[in-house]
Amino acid sequence: MKLNLKRPLAFFDLETTGTNIGADRIVEISVIKLNPDGSEEVKTWRVNPGMPIPLESSLVHGIYDEHIKDELQFKEIGQAIAEFIADSDLAGYNSNKFDIPMLMEEFLRAGVLFNLDARHFVDVQNIFHQMEQRTLKAAYQFYCDKKIENAHSAEADTRATMEVLLAQIERYENMEWEDKKGNIIIPVTGDVEALHKFTNLSKPVDFAGRMVYNEQGEELINFGKHKGKRVEDVFNVEPSYYSWMMQGDFPLYTKRKLEEIYTRWNGKKAAERQAKAASQPKPADQQAPKTDAPRVDYPKKEYTTKPDHTRTQPYQNKPFKKKEEPAKPVDNDMLQQLALKFKKG
Repeated sequence: MKLNLKRPLAFFDLETTGTNIGADRIVEISVIKLNPDGSEEVKTWRVNPGMPIPLESSLVHGIYDEHIKDELQFKEIGQAIAEFIADSDLAGYNSNKFDIPMLMEEFLRAGVLFNLDARHFVDVQNIFHQMEQRTLKAAYQFYCDKKIENAHSAEADTRATMEVLLAQIERYENMEWEDKKGNIIIPVTGDVEALHKFTNLSKPVDFAGRMVYNEQGEELINFGKHKGKRVEDVFNVEPSYYSWMMQGDFPLYTKRKLEEIYTRWNGKKAAERQAKAASQPKPADQQAPKTDAPRVDYPKKEYTTKPDHTRTQPYQNKPFKKKEEPAKPVDNDMLQQLALKFKKG
């Protein structure tokens, strides 16, 4: 059955620097426009995101910084993209949750008018998930051809889960699977370690996925402004980020793993400081005396001190003494004054 199109349907896919719609950028967009007459128009644009592409993203889509350094930025090609899909409905895989919001963010940043009103959006992933349910009940029916008795009781669901795994191992025995890098492996086997690797492809550090491991086994921040950066590198440039996460609304296990990384990083810093201090020469007054030369004791010189008349002496309180004058001889004036003094009234 063919599609009954009243206007073009534009299938499109984005490759980006990451999955944060508000912070990440498009590095490639490919559009296949299926017209009502059955004809197709295909266009692909490489885009300079104006920011470094994290290695983890490059390993997924194969686009590295050197591939897009000479390409135009989205603000320079956004109008051409908008015109190409101007009259189209939009379709993609997980496009409702990621591709369409990401594309609209780029249009808005570039000042390109693109109206989503009255368009139809077809998300192929939603069809897949809704028609092929991913519940335990559906898996038990699909793999074991049984229905769960007493569904949603803990024991019944646990037993069904065990039987589904055993059936999966039998069904997918020797079946090859290709990862995003093109590697061919046989992932579903009876080996628990192999099953662990296959069911934890994102390599989470903390189960909540706030931190993940890279290919070298180093912890990376997996959200926000530092997404894709090594946790220790974030501590180097923004030590307060640790406190922010520890005080924030994050799962306790996430905080525990973060604390382990911080303790390790802090230990490295302390060791670096000690090594740096040990490598620096000590001041002369702290250096140990040399023992390769004989010690000579010189006779001590005796110094005599002379009064220093220029030095200011401290002030001392001394009793006041009136200056003595020689006695005056008795004359007539003195006799008259005495007579007046002792005159009886």
